Amino acid sequence: MFGLPTRLVTRGARFDDTIRFLVERGEYGVVDDHEAFVRDKVDQALAFEPHYVERERANGRMISVEGSPLAQGGWVTVYTDITGIKRQEQLLRSRSEELSDQVLAHAEELSQTNRALAATNATLEETKRQLTEMESRARVTAEMMPAHIARLDRDWRYAYSNRQLAAILPDSPRNIVGLHARDALGDEAFERITPSLERAFAGEASVFEFAHEGSGRRIRVAFTPDTDDAGAVRGVYILSTDVTEEAQARAALAQTRKRELATQLTSGLAHDFSNLLTIILGLQGRLGQMDLPPEAARLVEATTAASRRGGTLLDRIGALSGVREVRPEPVNVAQLLSETETLARSTLPGDVSLTVEVADLDSPVLLDVGATQDALLNLVLNAKDAIGAEAGEITLTARAVSRTWIDFEVQDTGTGFSDEALDHALDAFFTTKGAQGSGLGLAMVYDHAKLSGGHVRVGNTDRGARVTMRLPLKPAEMDDAAARSLLVLLVEDQDDIRTEVREMLIALGHQVIEAGSGEEARALAGVEGIGLVLSDIMLGGGLTGDQLAVAFDEAGLEAPVLLMSSLPPDDPRRAGAPVLGKPFTQAQLAAFLATEGPA
Repeated sequence: MFGLPTRLVTRGARFDDTIRFLVERGEYGVVDDHEAFVRDKVDQALAFEPHYVERERANGRMISVEGSPLAQGGWVTVYTDITGIKRQEQLLRSRSEELSDQVLAHAEELSQTNRALAATNATLEETKRQLTEMESRARVTAEMMPAHIARLDRDWRYAYSNRQLAAILPDSPRNIVGLHARDALGDEAFERITPSLERAFAGEASVFEFAHEGSGRRIRVAFTPDTDDAGAVRGVYILSTDVTEEAQARAALAQTRKRELATQLTSGLAHDFSNLLTIILGLQGRLGQMDLPPEAARLVEATTAASRRGGTLLDRIGALSGVREVRPEPVNVAQLLSETETLARSTLPGDVSLTVEVADLDSPVLLDVGATQDALLNLVLNAKDAIGAEAGEITLTARAVSRTWIDFEVQDTGTGFSDEALDHALDAFFTTKGAQGSGLGLAMVYDHAKLSGGHVRVGNTDRGARVTMRLPLKPAEMDDAAARSLLVLLVEDQDDIRTEVREMLIALGHQVIEAGSGEEARALAGVEGIGLVLSDIMLGGGLTGDQLAVAFDEAGLEAPVLLMSSLPPDDPRRAGAPVLGKPFTQAQLAAFLATEGPA
């Protein structure tokens, strides 16, 4: 109609460029100030009002212009060439003497109405297209969310689902619209949510979490009643999310806080008790050097042994309540259990067998190897004590649970847990071994599991006892971003340590530049391409590692700053940045860089 060039009828063309082209071509007749005319048209468009006008173009043809704003912004305008219609109107007017004024008026009104109706239909079609596109985008967005969004009707059947249920409950059907909640969720999940769902249909919104044993997942579910204008509930909206990792982090944090509280309560008493034991042992040692009657010598020996046992108990309390950090590193579970079996067999009688089994754990995972192995040895030794002097069997197994957990399970053919032991087995100082037990073995296993984000279960089988230590399953494979070679700025004031860490980094495929102090590191911060800074906290000179991290941040260095230190975990200088405790192995360094390094 207007003979516009391709650039002005392409998505993204500007309105003012189109008006300017038409003005310069004479579409609007003689215009003295082109730019002022364009600005006026743009201002009219910005303050857009619904309108319908007819005008004659410079070439003599007539057009109608129908404009309507859109609710979400912008507008739609329909231009129609009505030259033929206008000529028919002129012809009618020229013969008006043959027609009544009323017929002519009706014809003109009908013609205008038809043109307005055509323009309105075009506007409605454009609006429908945009609404359809918006609905499609909303549906795609909902289906991309890492949560399950759904609506249940009054008959407990799904009326809507964003098809993400399988992301929350593995092995669930993808298309669940029309299914009853029990058929879609399975018996276990359905039974857990039923009380909250019944309250939601009664008009009460709620949020709750539950552990799904079948998948090993921790799931948070929110219920929102869907009510009509009269307040009657016609359905329930459901939002479900997998919070397994969040629950693991909460458990680890809670256990850390418990340990901090225990440390505060016991550290002072332990210090004083340690001093008393030192005095007692000293006095008993002096008594032991004297020429005492046999009965008195036996009493001195017994008192000394009791004092030493008290010292050992203090050490175990310190290990249980003191600050400890989890230091994961890649490990093959089968190899870990093989080494544990070798260590445990030397402590077992010949008539007690030990069987080790591993299932679905072929790839390396991240575990605190030392603490995990200590816990497993503790469980095996407890199983040996439960069997007693009789012949028996101990089975140590490890298996993956829904690619979320690792279950380490120790079973024995002993007498099993008593009812009291089932209630208190994980309590510190609870023991069934009398004077021979400290009551801290299972408590230390429980402590390690909770610090790692897992938990411990105790129970009986038809042959004896069973203890399961569940730890988070974290694959050790690094993706391409984590495994790529980086230029690492290594800051360490001890030459021998710096050399050792440098060799570890090079073996992991990184390039290294070194600094022996904080000042030297700050001078190297401008080197192009630094992808990571690894610094000791305690550096010789004026800057410490934590201060260096702040200085790099203020200087605009975008590379992440990771710290390493032999300071205790609760030292305030370790706060504010990820810290790798010294000493560490190359595997522990690799795991640290993979989890805390650049994404």
